[in-house]
Amino acid sequence: MKLTRRILVAGFTVGALLAGTLAAPASAAHRDCPTGMLDPTNVITAVGEIPDPQLTTTSAQLRITTPTGCFKDTFGVRDLRSSAPVPPDARIRIGSVTKVFTAVVVYQLVAEGQLSLDEPVRPYLPDLIPADWPTVTVRQLLAHTSGLPSPVLPDGLDWQLQHRFDRWTPEQIVRTALTNPPDYTPGDAQRYTNMGYIVAGILIERVTGSSYSEQMRQRIFRPLGLRDTYAPGVATGIRGPHVRGYQQVNRGGLIELVDATRWSQTFTPASGDLISTVADLDRFTAALFGGRLLAPAQQRELFTHPWAGAEYSNGGLSSIRLPDGRVFWGKSGARYGYQAAVGALDDGGLRFVFAAGPTDAKAEGQSALVQRVLAAVLALA
Repeated sequence: MKLTRRILVAGFTVGALLAGTLAAPASAAHRDCPTGMLDPTNVITAVGEIPDPQLTTTSAQLRITTPTGCFKDTFGVRDLRSSAPVPPDARIRIGSVTKVFTAVVVYQLVAEGQLSLDEPVRPYLPDLIPADWPTVTVRQLLAHTSGLPSPVLPDGLDWQLQHRFDRWTPEQIVRTALTNPPDYTPGDAQRYTNMGYIVAGILIERVTGSSYSEQMRQRIFRPLGLRDTYAPGVATGIRGPHVRGYQQVNRGGLIELVDATRWSQTFTPASGDLISTVADLDRFTAALFGGRLLAPAQQRELFTHPWAGAEYSNGGLSSIRLPDGRVFWGKSGARYGYQAAVGALDDGGLRFVFAAGPTDAKAEGQSALVQRVLAAVLALA
């Protein structure tokens, strides 16, 4: 069925929603981010009009830090009903950027001698991993080389919407997943999934004797002063100032935007559930790349690929090698209605945080937005 170009949002048409100030980006100066000699013109052009005429993105937040200056700004609206601007440091769901936080805590436990990267995971989870299951190591969980299968659930957005308030426990997810055979022999391939990090989250709790959220607070949030970052647990909403997320849904040939702000994140524990702000993500990224979160040996390991040509590092990061030999390391993530990306150059010459409110967070077009903005940012390096 061919979709019409008309888009409905809570009873309003596109024309009504784009009236007034809705299409204008905010351009406030920020004292904690002095522009210096940094010219953000090309980056702003890459972000484009938000909201755009087709309402594929409703909001964006950006922060760039270079040796010559800093730039941060917000674009679009907090929500489509009020047309209010995006609040400063609005909270957003960060999706798979969560995995970097999880990897850091696991590597801290390795540095403390509570875990070893090459030891099997099963002794810590004998109730979850069958005795005859192929041996999976801690390192393989973080490098996406474990071969652990994902749960098989009904396809389609309609099912997701109907079950968006369901509650899962991490153990329930693992048991459901392991009714399927291994995707491949552990260590023989690399395939991006949430499963390794869901298991890593359980591992953190088994080793420390406290919850994943508490370990995050003790080891990362409090030491870095990340006051707006938290694990939501079973809560379906977002605390404090935040942008609302929307998801495109096909209703009889028309595209309707459904408010996706309230959504259980219990199906992605330790792999995609954290809530944060651009400011907090920037502090975290600065600390990670500055070597303030990990001991030197674990720092090197997190930024090492399991083999030459692997797409992801042993900490789940992707990399881009620039023509001058420098390497940009980064991680992106998406949940329905939300998208985030963080990264930095290995020499500390540039740091990047981006958040957006896509109306189809899993679509190729949304990835293109991040890639377009990142290309403009890397041109500043």
